[in-house]
Amino acid sequence: MHYYCISFTHKNTDIATREKLSFSNDDKKREFLRLIHSNNKILESLLLSTCNRVEIFIFLADSEGIHEFVLNSLCLLCDVNKEELNLKADFYEDSGAIHHLFSVASSLDSLVVGETQIAGQLKDAYKFSLQEQRCGVNITRAVHYAFKCAANVRNQTEISKNPISVASVAVSKAKELINLENKTAVVIGAGEMSELACKHLINAKAKVLILNRDLEKAKKLSEQLGSNVNFESIANLKEILNTYEIFFSATNAQHAIIIDELLEEKNYTRYFFDIAVPRDIDLKTSDKIVVYAVDDLEEVVRKNLTLREHQAQIAYSIVGNMTNDFFKYLSKLATLPLVKQLRLQAKEIAHKELQKAINKGYLKSSNHQEAQKLINQVLNAFLHHPSVNLKKLSGTMQNDAVINSMRYVFDLKNENLEGLNHYKCEFSLENQNEI
Repeated sequence: MHYYCISFTHKNTDIATREKLSFSNDDKKREFLRLIHSNNKILESLLLSTCNRVEIFIFLADSEGIHEFVLNSLCLLCDVNKEELNLKADFYEDSGAIHHLFSVASSLDSLVVGETQIAGQLKDAYKFSLQEQRCGVNITRAVHYAFKCAANVRNQTEISKNPISVASVAVSKAKELINLENKTAVVIGAGEMSELACKHLINAKAKVLILNRDLEKAKKLSEQLGSNVNFESIANLKEILNTYEIFFSATNAQHAIIIDELLEEKNYTRYFFDIAVPRDIDLKTSDKIVVYAVDDLEEVVRKNLTLREHQAQIAYSIVGNMTNDFFKYLSKLATLPLVKQLRLQAKEIAHKELQKAINKGYLKSSNHQEAQKLINQVLNAFLHHPSVNLKKLSGTMQNDAVINSMRYVFDLKNENLEGLNHYKCEFSLENQNEI
């Protein structure tokens, strides 16, 4: 059994390819999970898709051929060249896969180190996989531990102090280019990223105009954000594009919605910040049309990374320790039931043999209790050292080999771990919408 992860991120994959790989609707996610589960080696799976990453996290019976199979599945569903994917993807197995998952959950692998959105996105991905019955006890354990690790990183470092997101980085870049105070900034979309952009713009003393297809949702968001926020239908997009100067777009559209044909010539510069993947904006740039996409915000991100570098080192040591702890935890889950089964099997055999002896007249029934006590004492003495040694092995490299050997030698079956809440997610999202 193996944990396995295939990862496409801002670090290894350009935005054009990430757009193709984007799983922005549930039907496409559902189809991909169905497709990869046609391989009976894949026992559990979780798909995390955000503007900066696509992570395919899998629990496997056998990893042979899985690399090829998952890439073929992506090519089939996302219309991407396989050789290109093979060159870009990062692959992780077992401890490497768990370390990567914990790093992602702790926001150490994010474009903006320390941003807090990723935890909520991972939780949503986990819940979706669970609802689709693609996720069981093994990925659940890993995700539980990932949230525990993320909490330790938050509590033991300052990496998320004054947390920032891609939306905040985009607004910071806008502030470098233009004075936002009392300016009207247009935010297209009314989802989580758009809401964050609105909050940062309000904090910069800008006025905000929200455009959205669902007017009721736009109205609700504008009322929630306050008097400096208005809303209009996205049906008025062309008119608004030719009226204002500053635009932030974060919709779930599968294709660009802001294109050259919608723009009229103006004698002032218009600034467009595309914080969506797939991209919302496809414009020819000029001295009057300036466009920033997610990957263009690297300069601000680098400044953020430099400020947080020391804290990141501390955080990575936490992730490393938590990865080791996770595998020790798994070893204990395997070792303790084995000890229990070994003792139960020995007692059952002893009880049967004692009953045979009484039935055949080798022992008197009146001696049953004394004989049972003696047998229990012998069994406890005999099993003491094996039990102690098995517990000592927990978390070591030899653990799995010894456990498998013991199961084979004594014909011990795998035991379901009663009492373990397989599906409870112990992570609570607090202060998710940071400023």
